Amino acid sequence: MPTGISVQGKPIAGGKFPLICTPLTGKTREAVLAEVVAILPKRPDVIEWRVDFFEAIAAAGEVVALAGAIKERAGGTPVIFTRRSAGEGGQRVALTEGEVVELYERICASKTVDLVDYELSNTAESLRRVREASRQSGVGLIGSYHNFQFTPSPEAIRDRFLAAEGLGADVAKVAVMPRSAEDVLILLVATLRGRREVRIPIISMSMGPYGSLTRMFGFAFGSVLTFAVGHSSSAPGQVPIEDLRSVLEIAQRALGDAQL
Repeated sequence: MPTGISVQGKPIAGGKFPLICTPLTGKTREAVLAEVVAILPKRPDVIEWRVDFFEAIAAAGEVVALAGAIKERAGGTPVIFTRRSAGEGGQRVALTEGEVVELYERICASKTVDLVDYELSNTAESLRRVREASRQSGVGLIGSYHNFQFTPSPEAIRDRFLAAEGLGADVAKVAVMPRSAEDVLILLVATLRGRREVRIPIISMSMGPYGSLTRMFGFAFGSVLTFAVGHSSSAPGQVPIEDLRSVLEIAQRALGDAQL
């Protein structure tokens, strides 16, 4: 079984595999907190706040305050803080990348989240600063790569996993867009290789209708976390958490102790 994601040295959800994460995509403080209330009864293992949807993202104080409110209401459910860039499928925001890094530094220092997701496509200096800020505050770092145009080769995907590991990330994440059913197989093959070659936990998925299969069965190939809709979707191909949980339970019973 692949190594799971840990927070403060303890595996999330007691080492459950795979973890289910649901996103928060509200534009206002009220909308975000309403999402938390709606999602928690569905028992996600992790919550991701997609702050690029938040209208007041440029007001760092408001962002930190809302992160604290999310964490308080989430109880013991870990929270991931993510600004997804427009180039990798996120919302356009009125911040320079330098200001985004400063926001990450403030969020880490506030210790209001458990993990931060930052993209591998950013500069080496930006990645270094985010890595340093997260380490100083005991916050985990997810080094991520998203391709909304196509699916790279298995070797290129594996190299992204290895790049995240090499940069000192705690988790490596790759999300790609399939143009055919064959592309889904490429992602799964790359995930299987990553599980065998990368020493940190990996998260992988294809997006869109074809890619929904990887969200349901990617765990069998080594992806330690999958995303599901709790209230609103943050990426194409996400399925409702209730449906995903049912599929995972069936698939895990069928697989038993089998290992790929």
